[in-house]
Amino acid sequence: MISVYDYVALGAMIIMTFLILIQTRGASLGAGLSSTGEINTVRRGTDKTIFWLTIVFAGIFVGSLIAGVLL
Repeated sequence: MISVYDYVALGAMIIMTFLILIQTRGASLGAGLSSTGEINTVRRGTDKTIFWLTIVFAGIFVGSLIAGVLL
């Protein structure tokens, strides 16, 4: 039987996947391995919002999976 938690997990998974794919690829691992680019980057504006939304939807996803298993 499919419950509400399954639908919430599926929706959060789809939205989280989309948010991960639209994040910009900044100077992360590559900057530490070479001498070009900035090592310290600060997320600003839309990039910061997308980053925090990804964390929120990851929490919703994990929470709905745990709730589905326990209930």
